[in-house]
Amino acid sequence: MGSSPEITDTWYARPGSEQDVVVSTAVELHRNLANFPFPERLDDSDGARVMSIVFDAFNRLEDSERYQTVAANLLDSNAFRIMRERNILPSDEYRNAGIILRSDGKVSCTVNCGDHVRIASFFSGMDFDRPLVITGKLDSDIQHFVQFAASYDFGYLTSSIADCGSGMRLSFSAHLPSLCMLGRIRSLSEEVAAAGFSMSAEYASGGAGILSGRNFDGAALGGYYRISSTNCISGTEFDQVASIIALCKKVIDAERAAREECRRTVPSSVQNYMYRAASIARSSVFVTLREAIEITGGVKWALDMGFLSGINETDLHSLLYRIQEGHLRYVLDNGKFKFEDDVSGSEDKKIERLRALILQEAFENLQIQHDSAR
Repeated sequence: MGSSPEITDTWYARPGSEQDVVVSTAVELHRNLANFPFPERLDDSDGARVMSIVFDAFNRLEDSERYQTVAANLLDSNAFRIMRERNILPSDEYRNAGIILRSDGKVSCTVNCGDHVRIASFFSGMDFDRPLVITGKLDSDIQHFVQFAASYDFGYLTSSIADCGSGMRLSFSAHLPSLCMLGRIRSLSEEVAAAGFSMSAEYASGGAGILSGRNFDGAALGGYYRISSTNCISGTEFDQVASIIALCKKVIDAERAAREECRRTVPSSVQNYMYRAASIARSSVFVTLREAIEITGGVKWALDMGFLSGINETDLHSLLYRIQEGHLRYVLDNGKFKFEDDVSGSEDKKIERLRALILQEAFENLQIQHDSAR
């Protein structure tokens, strides 16, 4: 793989279950090679050796032709940004990491990102079964060629004590605008913490103000949150999976109940949010990323309330990636666009202009369901 990543096949463009609340699920396996220090202790020579060993293991798999390997420092700046936007690289600090992508987009692996090996699989909607199978099989296949550090007492050894044991991190992204509107995010966060999980804003904090005219306590941008396991050592792998599935179902029930309550008690506030989201998207010449996420969340909420039609959950999920800066720069670099004279001279303006056009195209068939919106 060269200076730009292959981005034609995307997991988030596929439909998923319970997607009115659960946007996506993720499974990560953290592993380390035996007889090597953890990545933060590696010198350049050992870091390169670890990367070579892991890349070689993938090249020896029966389906090796499905995988692409690349050192992150060989990516151009925008390709690196896309890897961040797609959660393949966990942060900007891992410039010397290795990246392994499978052609179907269902699984990826990073090398020397906190741990020597981090296998990750994302699926749309509520679906832990398939990413567990995919990551588990790849983990087993790789171990035919490398030895991972483990002990009888502590399980897999990782750079963070919290990840020892199964080495398995589980999470899901949820859209919770109704709970935001009713001011119940803080109490839900406390329940999530009591169950042994963490809850944080998926994109940024400080949501709702753009469209509603007021801020809600604890609101995240667009109403999107990520709920994640906090340790891998408590209970068996089966116990850990069962716990997050139970919590996921509880969050789904809470948001759906809150949605019905919003429909009964604050329908005008919901309609205001919906009308503003659609109007801003349709009429704006420039749209910032924060605005686009908030607009997408507002349209999704109206769709789930039955107030809007003309778009589906999968398209809205894909839109959250299509409006990101890295993707837009990729589109600009690989397409031919004619912008207004006062826009064409500024890269930032072209990005915001293209984002506005993408939103307008995505929402061109939106229709208000007047009977539901009364």
